[in-house]
Amino acid sequence: MEKLKLYFFSGTGNARRVAQWIEERAIAQHVETTNEDIAQINRASLDTPSQNTAIGIVSPTHGFNYPPIVVNFIFRFPRSKHHNRIFLVNTRAGLKLSKLFLPGMSGIALWLAALVLIIKGYRVVGMRSIDMPSNWISLHPGVKEKVANSIVERCQRITFRFADTMLSGKNCYRAAYDIIQDMLILPIAIVYYILGRFIIAKTFYANSSCNGCNLCISSCPIKAIKLVHNEPFWTYRCESCMRCMNICPKRAIQTGHGFIFGIIYLTYATVIAELYSILGKYYSIEGGGFLAGAARFILESVIVFTMLIVGYRILHRLKRVAGFRLLIEYTSLTRYKFWRRYFLPNKKK
Repeated sequence: MEKLKLYFFSGTGNARRVAQWIEERAIAQHVETTNEDIAQINRASLDTPSQNTAIGIVSPTHGFNYPPIVVNFIFRFPRSKHHNRIFLVNTRAGLKLSKLFLPGMSGIALWLAALVLIIKGYRVVGMRSIDMPSNWISLHPGVKEKVANSIVERCQRITFRFADTMLSGKNCYRAAYDIIQDMLILPIAIVYYILGRFIIAKTFYANSSCNGCNLCISSCPIKAIKLVHNEPFWTYRCESCMRCMNICPKRAIQTGHGFIFGIIYLTYATVIAELYSILGKYYSIEGGGFLAGAARFILESVIVFTMLIVGYRILHRLKRVAGFRLLIEYTSLTRYKFWRRYFLPNKKK
């Protein structure tokens, strides 16, 4: 290997750190290396890699897939004229129970990317998952600093071994060990990509602690946050990378747990219940097997999704009413001190 081009996307810094570790090993072995942030790249300017250039792509896992920005990057990546070597790395939600390190799950993240790149003429020589500390603060508190440090130290050793294998010209398909569980969660990955990420994008809001510094807006890697009524508003470009929530100096960015569950409850108790009451007069909506169940699921998902769109707009208007603002804030678990934020150890931005 004469040259190595690394591309990464990162929200809270996990994938960036892994890319830096790989770059560190490559430079130590005198391999000419570049390391570029996918969020900052003009994809139209990407050139076909030269004959002796290897490629590495490092990205987090969002909903058991690469984030849409990375998927789009891979689909638009230039075709290979020289069957260049390429390796794929995904960071996923690692946790720790006592002394036991618990892995996350990759879903279709690596498999979809590998398929696309093989079709484009690349030789996929490496697929590796790195279980960096879980940072999905919307669903759970950030891991404690001591735990995060031990997870990161372990991941550094794993990444170094993987990098050395790639730089030596060997192959490593460690991710293949997880193929059974990855295929089992395939339906979840598809549903999340189509619907789930949009629902999560409509749970973020800034509470009364927001001082208008707009750091969340300027730091968003995909420019998904804008000002609406002089407050941050998360658009459907949001990929729930959690950077904004974790870097806010006032802990002002929250996940509206009460709002999301309230909307879902009201939707089922009113709109969906009334719809089924009307349909029940003409059709039998019970039973019907798998296809009928799938149809009901799709119908209910579309209705809930529509109500979330409307509800999120209303939320941003009603937040100006003191009583409603307090209701939303105090029903958000992320408001409370025990709900820790996540910072990549030794680097808090």
